[in-house]
Amino acid sequence: MTSHPNHHPAPVTIQARRLEGKVILITGASAGMGEAATRRFAAEGAHVVAGARRTDRLQTLAAELSTADNQVIAVPLDVTEEATVEAAVAAAVKRFGRLDGALNSAGITSDGTPLHEKDTDAYDRVMEVNARGVFLSMKHEIPALLAAQGGSIVNVSSVGGMVGVAGISEYVASKWAVNGLTKSAALELASANVRVNSLAPGSTRTEMWDTLPIELQEHLASMAPMNQIALADDMARAALFLLSDESRWTTGAIIPAEGGHHIGR
Repeated sequence: MTSHPNHHPAPVTIQARRLEGKVILITGASAGMGEAATRRFAAEGAHVVAGARRTDRLQTLAAELSTADNQVIAVPLDVTEEATVEAAVAAAVKRFGRLDGALNSAGITSDGTPLHEKDTDAYDRVMEVNARGVFLSMKHEIPALLAAQGGSIVNVSSVGGMVGVAGISEYVASKWAVNGLTKSAALELASANVRVNSLAPGSTRTEMWDTLPIELQEHLASMAPMNQIALADDMARAALFLLSDESRWTTGAIIPAEGGHHIGR
């Protein structure tokens, strides 16, 4: 039997910096996972367009991380304001000539009250930031990735987008919505060499985590079989894999990074 030449494995190559020369947009870049990802991606050779509402923190971060080889630029970005999302993507293309990837990490949590006691406006706010914000981000990122003839989008979901979690029903609903958007976009874009995946963190030490009631923190942390709280950089490392060429054959996936929470207790 004659083997087809395409069946031969490609030579193994080692790239020291996995995002070398890539242009990556990050939403929610001023704190938590977004800040950790900005640091991690810059260290891996990316030009990072760091977007968030707190531009003073972004400017400090950009000044700290920019080098002669890879730049970090700060852009004002509120995922609930479509014009700022569009402008952030345009800033990336204007500055670097293209966009290669995006990490949509901007998000908020909920207050831990039972569903029947929740305030309707609070529900709407969580859905606006977490679900509509991802929709708006992808809406404007995708044309730039298509123009670059390929790329990768990582949407930050949650283990709450894989299971139910008592007390944060609107947050859970928003993250299930993120996963639906991810899978649908992945189908639409697969033939265009644009990959779309969700990253599903569990309990992670961030500013948002610190706003949760201590009882809810303890409850959520106890759900992971690995029985510990992750660091923001753990999530940045997982996102790095999904944005790099190492995951070139992965799209439409929900990648858990939650200490085994979704497999049971």
